[in-house]
Formats: sequence, C-alpha cells, structure tokens
Amino acid sequence: MIKDYLDEKLHEECGVFGVYRRDADLDVVGTTYYGLYALQHRGQESCGMAVNDDGVFYKRRELGLVNDVFTKDVLETMPRGNMCIGHCRYATTGVPVRSNAQPFVIRHIKGPMALAHNGNLTNSAELRSEFELSGAIFHSTSDTEVIAYAITRERLSSDSIEQAVEQTMDRLKGAYSLVVMSPRKLIAARDPQGFRPLCIGKLGENDIIASESCAITAAGGEFVRDVEPGEIVVFDENGCRSIRTHCGCPTGLCVFEYVYIARPDSVVDGASVHRARRRAGAFLALEHPVQADVVIGVPDSGLDAALGYSQQSGIPYGIGFLKNKYIGRTFIQPNQKLRENTVRIKLNPIADTVKGRRVVLVDDSIVRGTTSRQIVQMLREAGATEVHFLSSAPEFLYPCYFGVDVDSRENLIAANHSLEEMRGILGVDSLGFLSVDGVKKIAEGCKCGLCTGCFTGKYPVEPPKSTEKSKFEKKISENIND
Repeated sequence: MIKDYLDEKLHEECGVFGVYRRDADLDVVGTTYYGLYALQHRGQESCGMAVNDDGVFYKRRELGLVNDVFTKDVLETMPRGNMCIGHCRYATTGVPVRSNAQPFVIRHIKGPMALAHNGNLTNSAELRSEFELSGAIFHSTSDTEVIAYAITRERLSSDSIEQAVEQTMDRLKGAYSLVVMSPRKLIAARDPQGFRPLCIGKLGENDIIASESCAITAAGGEFVRDVEPGEIVVFDENGCRSIRTHCGCPTGLCVFEYVYIARPDSVVDGASVHRARRRAGAFLALEHPVQADVVIGVPDSGLDAALGYSQQSGIPYGIGFLKNKYIGRTFIQPNQKLRENTVRIKLNPIADTVKGRRVVLVDDSIVRGTTSRQIVQMLREAGATEVHFLSSAPEFLYPCYFGVDVDSRENLIAANHSLEEMRGILGVDSLGFLSVDGVKKIAEGCKCGLCTGCFTGKYPVEPPKSTEKSKFEKKISENIND
C-alpha cells in the first residue's frame, strides 16, 4: 500500500537584516523594509523590526508577510532611528505564534538589546533548562530567546556587548547567524561551521548586514563580503572591526542554500546560487542521460537546474508549468477535497509544451513525494507520453538538525523505499538523483565546506539527542498542572 506522505517541499529558512546609519539622510526603517521584502522567501510565518532611536528601542513584530505587517501607515508611525534590525521567520523551533516572532528585544540593567537569529541550536533544550533552574523566565518557545538570555547573562560580567557575544558563542552548538543591536553598536555573528549564510554590504557610507546578498542589492546597497564562519563583526561610531577567536573550525554551509533555499540572484560564500543550480542540472545530465524531447523544471528552484540539464544534454528547454504568483505559503485550504487540489491551484501545466512529448522533469529535491506525484499526474493528463523525473539533489535520507524542517526519517520517501518502489509511487518512467559527489561540486568558488548530512548521515558537528521541534511546547504541557 502506498504511504500517504505529507507536504512535499522543504520549509524555508529565516532571514535577518540590519542597517547602521552613518549618513543622516538614510531611512533605516525603509531600508530594512526593502531588505526583508527581498528575504521573504526565507520565511513567511512572521516578521518584525526593532529600531534604535538614539538608545530608545521600538519594536513591531506580527504574524504575516512583510507587506501585510508593515503597511504604509505602520511604516510612517515608526521612529526614524539610527539603527534597525529585521527578521522574517519560518519556525524550526517554536510554534507559529506572535510571541515567537522576531526580533527579540531584551531590557536589562546594562541597557536594551535586540536580536534576530537564523538557524537552529542543537543544545537549546539543555541551555534553557539550565537557565530556568537559575530563575530565568521565558516568554516564548523559540531558541532565539535562549540565545538572547545567554548573551544578557554574559553581558552582566563583561566589558562590552561584543565580548558578551564572543563568550556566549563558547556555549552555543548548532546553526546560528545573528544580528545583535545594542544602544550604540550593530553586531553580526556566524557560527563556527557557517551552517547559514550571512554577509555585509555598504549603502553609501552606511553598513548593512543580511542573510543573503540579494537583500543588500534590493535595498540599493553594494555587497562587500561574507561574514566568515565563527566571525563576529562590530559596527559602531569608530567604524567596523572583526573578532575572529572562533574562526578556523571545519566548515559546513548547508548545501540546500544552493539547491533550494537561497534566491538565485544571491552569491553565498563566493558562489553564485544561479550558477550552482545550473551546474547541478549539468551534472544530472552527465549522470542520468535520457532520450527525451523537452526538459522542463518545477518552479521556482527547479528551473535553473532544468536549464543546466538542457544545455548539457542538448535536449530543448521548455516552460512546462505556469505558477500562480499570487499564492504564497499562507494560502487557505478550506477542506480536505480542496486541499487535494492545492498543487493544481499553484501550478498548471502548459499542454503545448508537453503534449505528445517525452518529458524530462527536473525538481530541486524529492522529500516526501506527495507533491511530486501530483505534478507527474498533471503532466500525464496534459498529454506527456513519458515522464523522466530527475532531482538536482541526492536522496534525502536523514534528518536535518540545523534549520531545515525535517527532524525524522519517518516521512522521507527515499528513506523508506527503494528506487524502483519510488518510481512506482511517483508514476514515472524513470527516476534519478544527483550523486553526493555531484552535489558537492555544484557551488563553484564556494569558500566553505558543505554540509551534506541529510544525504549521508554525517554532520559537521554532533547531532542532538532529542530531535523534537516542539520540545519546549511539550515541556510546558507536561508542567501545566504543577
């Protein structure tokens, strides 16, 4: 019996953004708004900003998309400020409620601090328990608040906020790209493995921090460089300086930044995302040659890989699907029957491209299988005579503990079925995956090592003992009658 798999696509990451004003004419709120808009693909559950207006912090954070939360009226009421940080969130730890939206703003005896975080700690449960036993009170279930509390505690005994961040990094395990704002400083910090991207830009004389370079250019700025794994970068009235005490560890940038997560117009750690996806498609063509009439991609992240396959194989490239650009992740599915049609509402095949033809279908990955099966069925109904399904990533076999929302093997189709079984489940004439060796070569020019743990089970750091994403919610439920 065919197992009923869950939603196919991997969930996106969070996006962080920050701006330090040196030019009195710069609108830090408007700049952050444009930056968050460019990072919307990394998270659509909630978003927020924290503005530093000469040491006085103002925050707004809500569930929803950037343009829904930060309307024209809202933007006009926010203080002008001299610094601002922003965040758009997809929950990897913590449920999608307003209290988990970021940035977090903490006020303590040495002044306020705001924090935005992309990533997932592997020791957040242990740290939270330790802090709670010493009297800490938490208002959310996000591991970001654990980081905020850890920095605050170190700040009480340190000489500066950057020293507190440096000391906190000794205790954090897992993935974190941070933007931290104090009354006088803006700080960027990246975990020693560099699991998640973080980069620096300039907008005139002003400094920008962002998850991806596309956010810097969208805000009108110029990309300068990536924050190195383990590096802390401090922006203040004296300029910019770097703390590198945690640099030099073996690195492991998530390879899915190139395959699926990052925008194709971004450059991550020295490698073009668009070029990486085209190379993935070209390697697919070499590893899985197919006799076919047309190559098509699944929008959006499968398109570049399909183009690469076409260019390498010589098979013509075609536009196989129209994507409804007005439907996002917040699309409402009123009942079960309509939920079954969700893929058809988001994607519609172009029959003129596929009718009577042998089709090579390229997607970024196959995680659970449901969406893939529906897409193949739509191509058959549109008249495709053969469908050869190729994934520009290897088989997804193991959990990710560092930010991608897959915390068990239970629902991974490749972890539970042979290649032939998967071919039958998906209803395709042939099925192929890019090899692990191939995916390691797609990011030409990348300055970091790549984490491929979700394909191999081998991670740059030790995985956590507990993999429950809802561990804090469960703990609250268990103690509710105390």
